[in-house]
Amino acid sequence: MVHSMPFIGRKSELNDLGLLLKKKTASLVVIQGRRRIGKSRLIQEFGKNQHFYPFSGFPPAPHTSEQEQRNEFMRQLVKLTGLPYMDVDDWSHLFLLLSKHLEDKQAIILFDEISWMGSKDPNFLGKLKNAWDLHFKMNPRLILIFCGSVSAWIEKNILGHTGFMGRVSLTLALNELTLSESNLFLDALGMGDSSFEKFKILAITGGIPRYLEEIQPSLTVEENIKRLCFTKKGFLFREFNDIFSDLFSKRSEIYKKIVGSLEEGSLEYNEICEKVGFPKSGHVSEYLDELIKSGFISRDYTWHLKSKKESRLSHYRLSDNYVRFYLKYIEKNKGKIERSHFEERALMNFPGWESIMGLQFENLVLNNRSALHKKLNIYPEEIVADNPFFQRKTTRIKGCQIDYLIHLKHNVLLACEMKFSRDKIGTKIIPEMERKLSALSLPTGFSVRPVLIHVNGVETSVIEHDFFSNIVDFSDFLEEV
Repeated sequence: MVHSMPFIGRKSELNDLGLLLKKKTASLVVIQGRRRIGKSRLIQEFGKNQHFYPFSGFPPAPHTSEQEQRNEFMRQLVKLTGLPYMDVDDWSHLFLLLSKHLEDKQAIILFDEISWMGSKDPNFLGKLKNAWDLHFKMNPRLILIFCGSVSAWIEKNILGHTGFMGRVSLTLALNELTLSESNLFLDALGMGDSSFEKFKILAITGGIPRYLEEIQPSLTVEENIKRLCFTKKGFLFREFNDIFSDLFSKRSEIYKKIVGSLEEGSLEYNEICEKVGFPKSGHVSEYLDELIKSGFISRDYTWHLKSKKESRLSHYRLSDNYVRFYLKYIEKNKGKIERSHFEERALMNFPGWESIMGLQFENLVLNNRSALHKKLNIYPEEIVADNPFFQRKTTRIKGCQIDYLIHLKHNVLLACEMKFSRDKIGTKIIPEMERKLSALSLPTGFSVRPVLIHVNGVETSVIEHDFFSNIVDFSDFLEEV
């Protein structure tokens, strides 16, 4: 596939992959990450000046047979190698054909969406493991890459499977592009808008490369969002059901129900069970773990300030911006969208717009916390703990929740308030923050410094008040390199 867009980001991952080319032995690599995160694109970039052999399985479907998956692999093998087509009814034979063709040649092989490829054959992984041991690894210049979006499947069947134990040279889990990389992406597309306009895009897409590719520079930000989300032909109008069906198949409705429970904010485990109507002793923890591994939610542990030890208390957070936006505004209005009722409606007039954008803003900052640390001149070795922080209300202490708390050595706490507003933030933010901090149960000898992170500017009076130790603008994240 030819890409007109320059490749942006993933410098660390490309460096890790590049080191494998210098090895004197074969390498087995596992790459996982959310759908549309750019796994295949990364490997194409890595393999563009190498002998590259990409293979991919069919998406899961009830009618797709085991033999059809093998036939498709054979067709791709013929196209990539020039070998004659033949009927092959065993994966071992296919792997042998490929390994023999590449014997003693420098080569990068990709098995993309590997969970699809062998989904119908219970012996697929055993045959693949044997093919690696007996054939592929005998070529010291070969790199075999397993890639997949179903991270829970990869964890269980490859990374956690005894058959592949000790054989994997490199494991990469791709996250969203950083805000600065996303900014470069939008600039490369020709979207030279203000940081606030770019925020609107990123609040909905996150740093998901595939979604950013759909932005049309000839349209305004609002027109782009309406085209993608609020027309029945829109890419993001259809996307939610596509990715959940592909990843979770028959259980997709259960997973949709769980992410739906987190639409309005973070919840504890028991609260999720109550909202979705599942017993606490059921499989909810397994489902949550799969959603975490698939990149849709995060689990944020709080900690004990005095002992500095992680608490058993945690909140689950819907960390995928697109999924939240879909649940809040697209799914609830599907019928109206199909009848073209949203073409003239302004985004900022949607119900609950500011509160949802506040949650989206929090996700963007939390996903780019290392950039914030640099802005605050914090070195990693100074950090004891950092996460969204909460303390439960008891008879002795008040309930408290801090958007993001950074616990530094020498008992210094940076309490970060992330504030979205369509207008400049005024001084009423100060008493709001004072109330939060007064509820925080501080051990003796601790000090707290409030930090404000904003999107659309602050009034001069807020700066002059000198309450916040630091005030960070969203545009600072876009400039971070």
